Amino acid sequence: MKSSLIDKSDKRRVVILGGGFGGVELAKALRNSDVQVVLIDRQNFHTFQPLLYQVATAGVEPQSIVYPFRKIFDDHTNFYFRMAEALSVDTSRQIVETSIGYVNYDYLVVATGAVTNFYGNTEIQQKAIALKNIDDALALRNTILSNFEKALQIKDDAQLNSLMDFVIVGGGPTGVEIAGALSELRTHVFPKDYPELNFVKMDIHLVQSGDHLLKGMSIEAARRSKETLERAGVKLWMNCRVKSYDGFTVMLDTGETLCTRTMIWAAGVTGTILDGFRAEAINHSRLKVDSFSQVEGYENVFAIGDIAEMTTPENPEGFAMMAQPAIQQGRWLGKNLARRLMKEEMVPFRFHDHGSMATIGRNKAVADLRIFGKLYKTQGFKAWFIWMFVHLISLIGFRNKLIVVINWVWSYFTYDTGIRLIIGRRQENTPVEAATAKTIV
Repeated sequence: MKSSLIDKSDKRRVVILGGGFGGVELAKALRNSDVQVVLIDRQNFHTFQPLLYQVATAGVEPQSIVYPFRKIFDDHTNFYFRMAEALSVDTSRQIVETSIGYVNYDYLVVATGAVTNFYGNTEIQQKAIALKNIDDALALRNTILSNFEKALQIKDDAQLNSLMDFVIVGGGPTGVEIAGALSELRTHVFPKDYPELNFVKMDIHLVQSGDHLLKGMSIEAARRSKETLERAGVKLWMNCRVKSYDGFTVMLDTGETLCTRTMIWAAGVTGTILDGFRAEAINHSRLKVDSFSQVEGYENVFAIGDIAEMTTPENPEGFAMMAQPAIQQGRWLGKNLARRLMKEEMVPFRFHDHGSMATIGRNKAVADLRIFGKLYKTQGFKAWFIWMFVHLISLIGFRNKLIVVINWVWSYFTYDTGIRLIIGRRQENTPVEAATAKTIV
């Protein structure tokens, strides 16, 4: 057996698996507790996922929405970080197996988040581009820009359309925001970069399985987002599902087909359970937890965020797999663990719904805000300004906030993103069929 990753301490050890919103907030909440906090994550940085779509559409730089864990917690004397992948849990011996060794725990908190849900379709998983991490965002940006570079070499209409058309699957905030961003790029940016291409031929398709967009938001928000996207020229396919995608042709369950080399998958997420948990503690790829975030059947194992299914009368299927529940559960659990160490009663979790927002482009957004328990609905410029303000203050690090606001201001007044670079991985499914002989241009 590999040796333990962290030196032993006389303090009780809290091991946190995952450095997303929940894991980071929990570690912050434990700063002044008499415990040893060990955070384990596959990356050495936290990612602000709500702005991934802006990285993918060249709106902000990738380094502006990530922040190193060691920098976040550089003044926490009880904090330790190890970059590794958690593989399994031995709850009887209180050991976590990772890709670089074993680590003991007194309290284990699973905050591993969720991964993209392809609903078992391996072909789509291989061919489509998801948007769950910074690598995905960069791959999408590279693919979009590479497609237009290739389009300059193509004369065949079918091949040209496949490079210039985009299919987005999923009408939640991510899908709506990507569609809106691409429509603005089509209008203001791409024609300047590629004057030889006719961007009237660039089609943006948004496929949604339900009858309205932005599930979970108000009917007014759904209707406004639909109207805004349609005015922007986005083609909406409501009450449709994607059956297959071979890298060139998208087949819908209605029998209709769409042609694209770039399908963006934003149709849902699912949890990934580590080996070692009993079957009765798992439901639909999430760990069942009580109102204290304690995993069912375990005394000292907790779960927060997307991986945790905490059911309430108002949320019989658990809280939405979004940032706010994860943030609040992380903070709450930190206080509860402090209470437990002091042999005090833990307090049941209470979720404070602050509402939801989505932006659809310049001066266009929808927001359902809950203030003192009352729902306020707003759309247009006001919602767009609120969206920008909330996301800006939520970013970690002053430098990140400054760079993002500079990028936003520059883009607003110049209609230019300025970060259209092709660096690194791109998704190339079907080779472009070019002429067999090289020609002089």
